[in-house]
Amino acid sequence: MAVFALAALLGACASPRDGGYYQDDGPPADAPLNLASVAEPVPRAEPRSRYGNNPYEVFGRTYRPLRDARGYREQGTASWYGKKFHGKRTSSGETYNMYSMTAAHRTLPLPSYVRVRNLANNRSVVVRVNDRGPFHSSRLIDLSYAAAHRIGLLGTGTARVEVVALEPGTGAPGPAPAEYAASGRIFLQIGAFADWNTAERVRRRAAGTTTVRTFVDVVERAGRPLYRVRMGPLASQQLAQRVARQLAGAGLTSDLMIE
Repeated sequence: MAVFALAALLGACASPRDGGYYQDDGPPADAPLNLASVAEPVPRAEPRSRYGNNPYEVFGRTYRPLRDARGYREQGTASWYGKKFHGKRTSSGETYNMYSMTAAHRTLPLPSYVRVRNLANNRSVVVRVNDRGPFHSSRLIDLSYAAAHRIGLLGTGTARVEVVALEPGTGAPGPAPAEYAASGRIFLQIGAFADWNTAERVRRRAAGTTTVRTFVDVVERAGRPLYRVRMGPLASQQLAQRVARQLAGAGLTSDLMIE
């Protein structure tokens, strides 16, 4: 959350059983049902924000933001922030949207991209860092509500995580490859595209046909990224066939993938 908003809240953090968020904060009363389909950002080269990248002081401690995120990797505790800051200004000057895949970090450049992996369940998410915080001494990163949902953080409130900086072209939207590395996992692939925007349009169209998680991941082909629109993992081939028929009814073709 933005630095100016923290002074009144630091020290008022709830216990993990209460959600790991700040006093008077918490989940929305009417969270959307399609959080699983929220796209993760694709790391890309961006100019540094005009705001939030200079040294700053919070409660007598000076923080000096990194000029470059390359090589950053750290483990620590993640928490999340929600409705209290939704629609408010972040430290970068952008508007905080708890339903986007974003995060707050004390020193990473604004903006930058990281993959956050929950060490307890190996679930991970790619987020765009556009805010400062958390300033609770034991915490490393604050995730948006949607990002916390993606890695199973909402129920526990806080979790031990690994945060790894991503360079443009190296990160992938959707789930981490390790999350689906086990053999025998069933997916439907709706298409593979050279253009991210095209893949995202197809993903949104496919997501409207079913409640199955629909995502875009990226692989490299001939030195260039290829964006794959996928659904899954699915519990059985029978379910995959039913979902494939739903897709066909919407004019979308799909291929069964077992990995």
